[in-house]
Amino acid sequence: MKKILSSVITILFGISVMAQNSASLKMNLKKNKVYLLKSVSEQTVTQTVNGNQQTVDSRVDYTLSLKMIDATPDFMITEIHFDTLIINTNSMGKTASINSTVEGDIKSSETSDIMSCIMNRLSKNALYVKMNFTGKPVEIVNAKMLSDLVMKDTSSITLTGPMAAAIKTQIANTVSDDNLKTMISSFTWRLPGKQVSAGDNWDITEQTNSGGMALNIITTYHLDGINGNYANLTVESNIKAAENAAPIQSGGATITYDNLMGLSKSNMVIDIRTGLIVEEKSKTRISGNLGISAPGFSMQMPMDINGETNVIALQ
Repeated sequence: MKKILSSVITILFGISVMAQNSASLKMNLKKNKVYLLKSVSEQTVTQTVNGNQQTVDSRVDYTLSLKMIDATPDFMITEIHFDTLIINTNSMGKTASINSTVEGDIKSSETSDIMSCIMNRLSKNALYVKMNFTGKPVEIVNAKMLSDLVMKDTSSITLTGPMAAAIKTQIANTVSDDNLKTMISSFTWRLPGKQVSAGDNWDITEQTNSGGMALNIITTYHLDGINGNYANLTVESNIKAAENAAPIQSGGATITYDNLMGLSKSNMVIDIRTGLIVEEKSKTRISGNLGISAPGFSMQMPMDINGETNVIALQ
């Protein structure tokens, strides 16, 4: 009898251990509960022009709130707010701040005031997003309405010439469907959407736009193990310019970035009860040459980007 009891205990213990080493990693949000996430990124961009280094430092603080308002077997409808959008830059000693918590001024002669106005409008309007259970935003249901609201009076911009064209392009890119999906994905798209065990890998491939550059990112997620309600992951992303990526048009110059390549590595904790990030810490490096050409002018400009990003759950 003791041997039988011992065998049963051993079997149950084995089942318990197996359960602790596997989990269903998919979005599992409670209806109408608000989840709050914060991302802080610090980045240094070094460019070499005619042998002289130019450095731009930036810090980007985003806070996102997420609520699931309905679900089907295939996807969720979520209400998302970018509660705060703050970007501080220091370019060769010249500082600028874009801040959604101030109203800004669409008619200002300062581009940071104009973009603060745009970010303020974006932060005050909800995005209704169809999202699958891997956390991928599939469709922004009100994308056109949101874009029209945010860009309603860009004709009032008083800047002229190349500066006016550049700021209008930046505004359009900021509220574009693809960019908004990328911003949301950075908080949510991590999951395989299925049962996985410790040691398993899964890949996510996405195309993103960074500073006007179309980049392909292939990310491999490795499940290190399960600790209670939390999944511990190590993550590695390979980054390169998208094939046949369109060049950037800026101030009459054409900028190509075909040979840009990079790598990002991070450690991540996922709450298996919700599928949301508890904490992620990542480091990224991207380097290569920009090709810059204009009528009667052509040059190669080496560029190196180093950044760190922390994402945490606030509640």
